[in-house]
Amino acid sequence: MTNNHYDLIGVGIGPFNLGLAALCEPVDQINALFLEQKPQFQWHPGLLLENTSLQVPFLADLVTMADPCSQFSFLNYLRAKSRLYHFYFFEKFHIPRREYNHYCQWVAEQLSSCRFGERVEAITWEENRQDFAVKTKRVDGTHFTYHCRNLVLGVGSIPHTPACFQNVPSERIFHSAEFLHKRDRAYQCQSITVIGSGQSAAEVFYELLQAQETYGYRLSWHTRSQGFFPMEYSKLGLEHFSPDYIHYFHSLPQDKRDQLLAGQDLLYKGISFSTIANIYDLLYERSVADNYPDVQLASAMEVKEVEKAGNGYRLVYRHLHQNQPYTHETDCIILATGYHDKIPDCIANISHLIQWDEQKRYIVNLDYRLALTQDIPNQIFVQNGDLHTHGIGASDLGLGAYCNSVIINTLVGRSVYPVQQRNVFQQFGTLT
Repeated sequence: MTNNHYDLIGVGIGPFNLGLAALCEPVDQINALFLEQKPQFQWHPGLLLENTSLQVPFLADLVTMADPCSQFSFLNYLRAKSRLYHFYFFEKFHIPRREYNHYCQWVAEQLSSCRFGERVEAITWEENRQDFAVKTKRVDGTHFTYHCRNLVLGVGSIPHTPACFQNVPSERIFHSAEFLHKRDRAYQCQSITVIGSGQSAAEVFYELLQAQETYGYRLSWHTRSQGFFPMEYSKLGLEHFSPDYIHYFHSLPQDKRDQLLAGQDLLYKGISFSTIANIYDLLYERSVADNYPDVQLASAMEVKEVEKAGNGYRLVYRHLHQNQPYTHETDCIILATGYHDKIPDCIANISHLIQWDEQKRYIVNLDYRLALTQDIPNQIFVQNGDLHTHGIGASDLGLGAYCNSVIINTLVGRSVYPVQQRNVFQQFGTLT
C-alpha cells in the first residue's frame, strides 16, 4: 500500500468519524485516513459552557458501545488523566460537555490516521484506477492528492440561519454556535433577545440570565414553538435511539419517514428538565420582594421581518395563535435556531455517482452506504447525514459506535464488532 492510497478516507473529524478512526485502529484489513480542516478536534466550541452536561450517558463515548475494552474508552481516558476517583465521587452518569471535548481531543492525539489542518477541496472518481482521488489543501498552502477505494462523509451539520436574518447587517446578530466567542459583545448591549426553544437556546438564556445583574441588560427569550417544553427522556422513549428503531424506521416509505419525523421534535429537540429547573429557580430567586428581573419569555412568536433600527434591530413577529403582529426592538439577537445538513462542496464532481431523492437528499442504505448510480466495487458511506432515512438517532452520540460497527463490518465483510439484534423491550412495527 503506497503512502497516499487508502482503503478508506474520512472527510471531516467530528465525534462519529473520530469514533470510526478509533475503532478502525486495531483492524488490520482497513488502512484509513481521516481529514479535517480545523487545526484540532473541537466539538461545538461556542457552546462549551461551564455547568453544561452531555445529554447522553458517558457510555456513549467513541467506542464503548462497540468495544468496552478499547484503549480509547472514556474510562481509560479518566485513568490516563488520574481522574478515576474524581469521577467515582462525582457520581453522575452525564459528564461535563467540556470534558467530553477534551476526551475526544485525547483520542485524536493518539491516532495517526487523523490529520487536522487539511481541507478536502475536491473529490473525483478515476475510472481507470477504480478509486477516488481526494484533493486537499493544507494550512501551509500546499496541495496534496490521496487515493482511496472507499469514502465516508462525516462533515456533520451547520448552523441554520432563518431566511429573514440572512441579509441584515449582522455585527450583533449571531448563531448560538458562536456564543462563547461573541458573548462579551452581547454583554455590552442594553438589550438581548434569544430566539429558539431547544437546549442551546435554554443554555444561552440561562448564562445571560446569570450575568444580567452584573451588566444590566434587558433579556428576552422568544420562540415560534408552542412553549418551552422538556425533552422526552423516559426510558421507553429513549428506546427510539436504538438499532431496533433504526431498522424499523428505515423499512418505511420515505413519505412516512418524513411524516414521523415531523411529530418527533420533543424526542430530540426539547430542553433538559435540569436546565428548565435552573432557569425557573433563578427567576424565582430574582423576583423575591417584588423585584422582578427585566426578562420576557414568549412562545408561539414567529419572526416575519428583521431590520436595522438605530444601533439595534427591529423584529416583527406574528403570534401563531392570535394571528396578531408584534414589534420588538433589541440591540443583540442570538439565534438558537438549530442546524441543518449540508451537502459538502467537495463532492460536486462525484454527485453524478450518487442517487438522490425527490428533495435532493442522499438515498442511504441501512448499512450507511449511499445508493450509487453505477455498479462499482467502491462505497461511499455517510455519517450523521441520514436523519431522513435512519430516524431521530442519526446524530445521537449513543448510536455512533453502532453506526461505525456496521460500517467496519460492511467494509471487511465479517463481524469485527458484533451487532446485537434485540436491544429494547418494546416492539416497533407489526406484532409478530
